[in-house]
Amino acid sequence: MNFKKLFPILLLFVSFNFYAQGEKMKEKKEQIKALKVAFLTTELDLTANEAEKFWPIYNTFDDKQFELRHQKMKTFMRKMNDGSLDKMTEKEANTFLTQMESTEEELFLLRKKFMQNLKGIFPAVKIIKLRKAEEDFNRKLLQQYRNKGPKR
Repeated sequence: MNFKKLFPILLLFVSFNFYAQGEKMKEKKEQIKALKVAFLTTELDLTANEAEKFWPIYNTFDDKQFELRHQKMKTFMRKMNDGSLDKMTEKEANTFLTQMESTEEELFLLRKKFMQNLKGIFPAVKIIKLRKAEEDFNRKLLQQYRNKGPKR
């Protein structure tokens, strides 16, 4: 078989593989989100009225937060992995640092706005419980990941 006939077939297999990996990641993300919803609902003991107001606000916040963190990590990892970090000038490093600070500030302002929105739904104690529940969920998720990871 000549290469001109083999190349499109190979490309097709590679694209299916990338698509399958993308779908698997999307599926995992949805699975984690469902677990988080169940965990937070239980931990916060949400009433139907509270849940109706809370989840749209929380989901918007969570999606924006994820996007910001993902964007930040992608940029950071690209710099770390392509070797440009060692070749960076002081000026480039300062620019990169400013970008990192800007992202952190954006995350802070996003959380602050989210907290303000929650004050119209929950008493302060429940907002604090939400923060604790989020931390507990993340800790639990990380622990499960560590336990299922490759054994050393």
